[in-house]
Amino acid sequence: MGEPVGLLNQIEALPDLTDQVYERLLEAICTAQLTPEMRVTQQGLAESLNVSRQPVLQALRLLRKDGFVVDAGRRGLMIAPINPDVIRQTYQVRSVLDGLAAREAAKQGVTLDFGLISEGRQAGQGGKISALIKADLRFHQSIYQASGNTMIRDAAEFHWQHIRRAMGAVVAQLSDPDVIWDEHEAIFLAIKVGDSVLAERLARAHGESAGDSLANALDRIS
Repeated sequence: MGEPVGLLNQIEALPDLTDQVYERLLEAICTAQLTPEMRVTQQGLAESLNVSRQPVLQALRLLRKDGFVVDAGRRGLMIAPINPDVIRQTYQVRSVLDGLAAREAAKQGVTLDFGLISEGRQAGQGGKISALIKADLRFHQSIYQASGNTMIRDAAEFHWQHIRRAMGAVVAQLSDPDVIWDEHEAIFLAIKVGDSVLAERLARAHGESAGDSLANALDRIS
C-alpha cells in the first residue's frame, strides 16, 4: 500500500527566526532607522524586536560578515559607516553585471514592462525616497530576470543592499530623477529592439555615472 502523500495537508514553511531578525535589521539599516556608527546591543535589539537574544546574536554575525555591522571595541558593535570608496567599488562591479544583464536580455528578444518606467517617473515626482529606491530596484531586477542568467541576479542582490543604504543617505543630492529615468528608458528601448551592444553600453555607462554621483555625494557629507 502506497504512502498517503496526497491525503496530507502541506505545512506552510515559516521563515527561520534568525532570517526574520536579519531582514528586519537590514531594512532598518538601509532606511536609516539604525544610523551609521550607532551602537547596538543584543539585549537592546532583542527587546525592540520582542525576541530572544539568540536569533539577534546570529543575525548580527551575518550582518557583520556582510559589512553592515562592525566591531566598536569595548563598546560592542555599531552600524558600519558608509564608505564612499566601497560604494565606488561596488558600482564598478554592478555596472559590469548590469551591462551583461542588459546584453543578454536584448539577445533574448524580451520586451520589458514599460509600466516600470512610468512607475519610476511617478516616484521621482512624488519625492518619496523609499518609493524611488524601490522603483529603481524593480527596474534593474526586471533586466536581471529577463537575461535568463540567475547568477547575475544572485550576484547583484548583495550589492544592491549596500547601494540602497547609500542612496537613502544622500538621495536629495543625487541626479535629477528625470535624468535617471531617461537613461533607464534608453536601456529599455535598446533591449526592446534587440540591440545587445547598445543595451550593454548604456547599462554600463548608467551604472558608472550613478556610482560616481553617489560616491561624490557621500564624500560631501563625510
